[in-house]
Amino acid sequence: MADAKHYGKPGSERGPVRTELERRVRAGEMQPDPTQADLADKLDRLGAELKLQALPSKSSALSWLFGKKEKPQAPRGLYIHGSVGRGKSMMMDLFFKLCPEPRKRRLHFHEFMREAHARINAHRAAVKAGEAKGDDPIPPVAEAIAAEARLLCFDEFTVTDIADAMILSRLFDALFARGVVLVATSNVAPDDLYRDGLNRPLFLPFVETLKQHAEIYFLDAPTDYRMETVEGESLYVTPLGPEADRRMDALWRSILAGGGEAPDGFEVAGRRVAVPRAGNGAARFAFADLLQRPLGANDYLALAARYDTLMLEGIPVLRQDQRNEAKRFILLVDTLYDAGRRIVVSAAAPAHELYRASSGTELFEFDRTISRLTEMRSGDYLARAQLKAA
Repeated sequence: MADAKHYGKPGSERGPVRTELERRVRAGEMQPDPTQADLADKLDRLGAELKLQALPSKSSALSWLFGKKEKPQAPRGLYIHGSVGRGKSMMMDLFFKLCPEPRKRRLHFHEFMREAHARINAHRAAVKAGEAKGDDPIPPVAEAIAAEARLLCFDEFTVTDIADAMILSRLFDALFARGVVLVATSNVAPDDLYRDGLNRPLFLPFVETLKQHAEIYFLDAPTDYRMETVEGESLYVTPLGPEADRRMDALWRSILAGGGEAPDGFEVAGRRVAVPRAGNGAARFAFADLLQRPLGANDYLALAARYDTLMLEGIPVLRQDQRNEAKRFILLVDTLYDAGRRIVVSAAAPAHELYRASSGTELFEFDRTISRLTEMRSGDYLARAQLKAA
């Protein structure tokens, strides 16, 4: 793989992301795609800018000598959006791996917001206990995040929670002011974030902040590459009925590999999440156990951290009045996908027919779930998941 040390001055030479992309095309691992090549060049320019700014310059040294503080403006990041399966996450992950910036983090956006809220709550508790000062938790939280990472890479940037929407503008104003650079992937353009959300006008300043500090790039690749190889069809069992139950039981026995099973559970924020059946690093849930209970991102992150395989059975066709269940299913699949976990599903209909609603952000986001469920049955994904579980 191309080495991050090959970053030179911005635009001076072909960078490591573009080099690695072309190597994969020559090896037959990917198809040539001019849009991805163009994005690779933009990511390489950003990597070069980050490296260049990390080096002390003569002018900055002289400014220090004469008592003048010159803080260079942080490079403009990238917000990459486009339809599902166009290679957005793959491109960002290549950049993250090859970028020479030492203080960098790559995580799912839901996970970042969970951390941000936890930090805010911890600061408020510390103020109440007399251990910290300041009524506004945003500046110290932003300071702590910026101290840990100069480059933040977010996968699946999406805003559906009003609690997230209400703090994003102030939080990212503070992060950008501290020189943090953002690279993010999303299925929606910035102007469509938090669409139809409660009190959306209060969220709109964040959109302008985002446009100011990140170049908006539409990855209009012609092919959903994750649909190219579909294997392991038995991992999505449909329709429901006695035959589906038999197949799920057979898959469960295979997963257990001769070992036993027992009820399990774990704690999340002082609550216990029950796992009805668990064994050999896997957990088995009925639809009602996992998607009809008031579970959220924290619970699914803990689930993905604890088990490498999840079996979910009995998913009915979801309709307009089951938006909460659809939202939880979308979040669950996103979390398992990002963690590289395996999923086995039995459902009343194929994935593309599973959510039947006429409106709402869940309808739009379910396209991503369909694509990810398809990829999660592919041989390549299962091989990667096996390596992670090892």
